Amino acid sequence: MKLRISNKNKLSNKLLGFLPILKSSFEEIDEMVKNVEKENPFMNVRYKKFITFSNYVQNSSTDTIENNLLNDKTLYEDLRNQILTSHFFPTQKSKEIAIKLLEDITNEGYFEGDEKLIAKEMNLEVSKIEKIRQRFSYLEPAGVGAKDMKEAFLFQLDNLEIDEKLYLFTKEIIENFEYIENYQKEPLFKEALHLIQQFNIVPAAKYMENEFIVPDIIILNKDGNLDIKLNEEYYPEIYIKDTNNLDNFAKEKLKEAKTLIEALELRKTTLYKIALMIVELQYDFFLGGVVKPMRMQDVAEELGYATSTISRAISNKYILCDRGLIPIKQFFSKAIDENTSSREIKNYIKTLIKDENRENPLNDEKITIKVNEKFGTKIVRRTVSKYREELNISTSRQRKREYKLQE
Repeated sequence: MKLRISNKNKLSNKLLGFLPILKSSFEEIDEMVKNVEKENPFMNVRYKKFITFSNYVQNSSTDTIENNLLNDKTLYEDLRNQILTSHFFPTQKSKEIAIKLLEDITNEGYFEGDEKLIAKEMNLEVSKIEKIRQRFSYLEPAGVGAKDMKEAFLFQLDNLEIDEKLYLFTKEIIENFEYIENYQKEPLFKEALHLIQQFNIVPAAKYMENEFIVPDIIILNKDGNLDIKLNEEYYPEIYIKDTNNLDNFAKEKLKEAKTLIEALELRKTTLYKIALMIVELQYDFFLGGVVKPMRMQDVAEELGYATSTISRAISNKYILCDRGLIPIKQFFSKAIDENTSSREIKNYIKTLIKDENRENPLNDEKITIKVNEKFGTKIVRRTVSKYREELNISTSRQRKREYKLQE
């Protein structure tokens, strides 16, 4: 599946006030629409049924979704109990630090706190806080307490009893996920890949099955074909009443209603485009493969939006698929520097190619390595190829031929 979107649409001024709709969850949208409806006599709103994670699991026939029995304990309660009874937190102080860290564990099981602030608050060294957080790798569910997907996978790897060589090789692959294709010819690759495929991208997934979570996007696997659907059944339907001889008040309220409808449609359109890109880049993942770290800035540039708009769009949003309920943000690597502009990278690529060895020109893979070393980023080869094409620079093979002709 290949996707190429050339969309340079900018948000119109009248929609900027409704950017919160892009960021809001369905429950927040309901509240927002109801508030507008109360003050707008020209609006009629119909609220519809919707698909939640729990009713999808109950109605689904697929064997790949874990249909666990409902757990009486919450994630927080279960982790707190483990911390208080585990020998990994032997002192009262270590328990206090762990409980403090627990306050910043999300519903998905990731740590999103600030260790420096916690250290300052508890009058401790940051290294001490980090040391205790690392011990979360011994807790259940495996992966809980990690800062990002890579670390979650490493935590889960540490819970396996496997051969030392396989462990070290799998660890290396996880740490270099962006270049996983470089390991395909290694003898242990298939074994390592099989292990990684079993890891949970959402460590606390089993605790979420009893939560009232409404996914924005549903991806269905139909015999290897991925069908993308928006959860449109939950969007409120807004009807505008017919009116004649409008005064200024009525015109203003009608404009407000129409702008709200446009904002909701913009939300749908933006999320669908993001879903298309995710499916293109993560196609193997949805068929049981491994997830590939993505860069939010690359998606923003591809769709013609600001990075902040994409950030709003994926905030508190979930994809429901055969592999469970997944926060969209987990597809994006946090290790990537979102502040590095494409212009800087393009200029650097031009410099590299200008100064390259004409007998052995740099291919895109080598350029990618140099760019990541230079800017401390984690961009993938596909992005470098795209930038090179935008600069009207030919491939390394073509350049080599051109150099020979020039000579």
